[in-house]
Order: sequence, then structure tokens, then C-alpha cells
Amino acid sequence: MQGPQQWWRGGVAGLVVVGLMVAGTIPVARAVSRAEAGVIPRDANAYGNTYGEWSARWVQWLLAIPAATNPALEETTGAHCAEGQAGPVWFLAGTFGGEPVTRQCSVPAGKALFFPLANGLFGAGVLDCEPTGAGSCNLVTLRAAAAASMDAVELHASLDGEPLPRLLHQRVQSPVVTLTYPEDNLATVLTGVAIPGGTYTPHVVDGYWLLLAPLSPGAHTLSFKAEITGGVFAGFVADVTYHLTIGP
Repeated sequence: MQGPQQWWRGGVAGLVVVGLMVAGTIPVARAVSRAEAGVIPRDANAYGNTYGEWSARWVQWLLAIPAATNPALEETTGAHCAEGQAGPVWFLAGTFGGEPVTRQCSVPAGKALFFPLANGLFGAGVLDCEPTGAGSCNLVTLRAAAAASMDAVELHASLDGEPLPRLLHQRVQSPVVTLTYPEDNLATVLTGVAIPGGTYTPHVVDGYWLLLAPLSPGAHTLSFKAEITGGVFAGFVADVTYHLTIGP
């Protein structure tokens, strides 16, 4: 999640089934899987925010957590998945590429889940423009760069073994994002550039996201994989599996 010279970004619309009337036939609705039915539509305003607004909140959440306890840097345990969580929506971290990652995570009952399949963040705090990069920040340029970085992707996701379809329909771009970093920040770790703690703006994040309605209490397995096949991040692959325990 930074400027195009880096590799660390990246970390299904719900269906309205309409019977198609054909003369002399009986309309039949397509079956919808239990997993698919739990996906909140991309165009919904859910839990007080749009998908684009939730994407901004997700980025703010992740980059506000110190590197030492940041859930995106955990490769096996998921011990920090509860860091910074608040409100009705629980955020899940992706990875910054490399080998597949499997995490354990306990989530309180009644929480919706929001996470990226793939995303690219561009802006003032991630080496693209002043003060961490060269040149003044131009919002039109940042939006175009973020969009171009996500134009060529392959996506896969499943819940409890049932594939989630239409993932390419889950793309949104955020409103302008302001980020506040701690001193021990993720941006410094991932870029190798010392970025002081503080507040940076503007940023834009573009990508593919899922918001799942609260899962039933008990054990669930959520898997998602993204490969970027073109643009500045071509070759990036993230592969994540969460073993979730919901409740009480």
C-alpha cells in the first residue's frame, strides 16, 4: 500500500435474483449459496458507511496500528487480529505478498467482516508526493494511479468451502483518506524509508473488497487469494486463509 515504486499494496455483489420471463416457460430463480447470500452488496450503505467509506476506514485502521502488533505482519497465528477493533464491523488484514498465510481469529458474535481482496493505496504518506515523496499531491493524479494499479487482477474467495462469485464486481475507490501513523509505523517497515509518526493527507485507495454479514456462532473458514497480472504491481500474489471462531 504505497507508491508505484514499491510492492507492498494489497494487502461479490449480493444478487437480486430476477426470474426471466420467456413465453411458454416458467421463470426459475438461480440458486444462491449460503455463503453468497451473506455478502452485503457493494452498492449498499451498510452499518452507516458505503463500501468506499469502509475501505477508507480499513486503511486508517491498519496504518494506525504499530508495526510490533500489526495483524498484517503476522504470518501464522493471528494473535493480533483484535487490535484496534471497534463498532459493528470487524476488519481482517490481508498480506503484502509472498507465501500463503493461515491465521486464527476469534470474532465476537454479531460483527460484520470487512476485508480487501486486493487494493492499492497512493498518497502523501506512502512516498507518492510531499511530504514523504517528491512533488505536490494532485488528487486527480493519485486517483488515476490507484485505479490503474487495480485494472488487471485475478481473484478467488470462499467461505466454508463455498466459492464467492462475481468478485470483480466488488471494486470501489475511496473518498480522500487522512492517515495517522504511530512512530513505530507499518509504512516505515514496508518501505524501508523512515517515515515519522504523524498525520498525512491526501490518499486514495482503490481495490476489491468484501463485507460479510455476521456469521453464525462457531467455526468458519474464510479464504481469499489475489494475483495482480498487470500494471505497476504485476506479479504480486496474496493468499490468506482465516480460521474464524465466532462468539460468544
